[in-house]
Amino acid sequence: MDINLLFENFVQLVWSWPAIILFVLIGIATTIAYNFVQFRHFLDSIRIVFAKQEKTEGTEISPIQAFISALGSNTGNGSIAGIATGIFIGGPGVAFWLLVAGIFSMAMRFAEVYLATSITEMTPSGVAKGGPMVYLKKVPFGNVLAFVYTVAMVVFGFIAGNAIQSNSITVSIAKTWGFSIYSIAAVLFVFIIYVMLGGSQRMIAISDKLVPFKVGLFLITSITVLIVNYKNILPALSLILEGAFRPEAIGGAVVGFTIQQTIRMGLTKALFSNEAGLGTAAVLFGASGSKHPLRDSIMSMLSVFISTFVVSFLVALTIISSGVWNNGLSSTALTISAFETAFGGYAGWIITFLSASFGLGVIVPFAFITRESWMYLTNNRWPLVFSVLYCLSTVVGCLSPVVLIINIADIINAIIFFINMYPIVYLLPKMRRQYQADVKHLKI
Repeated sequence: MDINLLFENFVQLVWSWPAIILFVLIGIATTIAYNFVQFRHFLDSIRIVFAKQEKTEGTEISPIQAFISALGSNTGNGSIAGIATGIFIGGPGVAFWLLVAGIFSMAMRFAEVYLATSITEMTPSGVAKGGPMVYLKKVPFGNVLAFVYTVAMVVFGFIAGNAIQSNSITVSIAKTWGFSIYSIAAVLFVFIIYVMLGGSQRMIAISDKLVPFKVGLFLITSITVLIVNYKNILPALSLILEGAFRPEAIGGAVVGFTIQQTIRMGLTKALFSNEAGLGTAAVLFGASGSKHPLRDSIMSMLSVFISTFVVSFLVALTIISSGVWNNGLSSTALTISAFETAFGGYAGWIITFLSASFGLGVIVPFAFITRESWMYLTNNRWPLVFSVLYCLSTVVGCLSPVVLIINIADIINAIIFFINMYPIVYLLPKMRRQYQADVKHLKI
């Protein structure tokens, strides 16, 4: 049997209805337990991002830098290619369920960051650390699960955070501008070496610059597409609503697909793009030495909102409003087709540039996330070995077929998700009581 097909079938089994139902149930549970925090404190999350930030002494990353890096890791090529693939398979209704998943994801992001900033431990050097590898120790069988989670996160960082992103960058640039994949791999390799040699401070500094740039560039170009197709925006929204509940009525690419397929694609694409529930943001905020767990957890929700409601939904809306959603194309090719309605032959150049900036904007913050996991796993040993392996994974991603790697990453994604859900649910009663006490003293 084809190994790729075997892994593909296993991925579909793992991310079938049991996982989706679990995601929805935990999303509802965290929403209720934290008093609909994603609605009640949404405006607060915006105010906190733009408020004066306290300087955090003795840490590698501040809460606002954790927010920017979390946003960077949440907005990768999955937003450009993944959402387009979801629409190709499930039709316009996928965009509706994407937003539904985003609502639950904001509550889950709050829950994991609240745990990570409330439950910390001190390193021998006196630095506070938090994240799933720390708060997992507060639940039964936690030490074993913390080990499994950390190993999985290291592997996930090498594959999904680096190799897959570098592969997307290489394929896009090679196809659009005709550069050799070896020359692209060499340039990326040198860039990642430069990042790694600067340690965590350089990782965060570069992420601080890359993330606003890539999000700003995306907003300018995607809004331009919507302006050109402004007459089709309301009909597109109508298609999204109709497709969400009656996908078979739309016809075209979704004939024969059921509402279950549409819901599944919307929910999984949201989870894969915003990473809520995987603990990546928890690792970042856990390293910030947060003195205000509730305040910083509220801020963390905004990264999910931007990733899902702004970036991913705008990708979906540009594809549907431009009328190309059922032209038979998928992935990045479908997104390029939508951008061609506004930019003509330059659309491929724009998407390639976006793909490169989105990919780099994931690789750099994931260097920090993966490094934190590596240092925890090895008890702060062999940082140079990690740097070498992370740089090599960039080259492997550039030069290797990526289909099998993507399927492996999806399986590891599921392992990380299921493990991280356990402490979020188990500790929910305790954290709810802490939330009720903390919210009385909340200051923005």
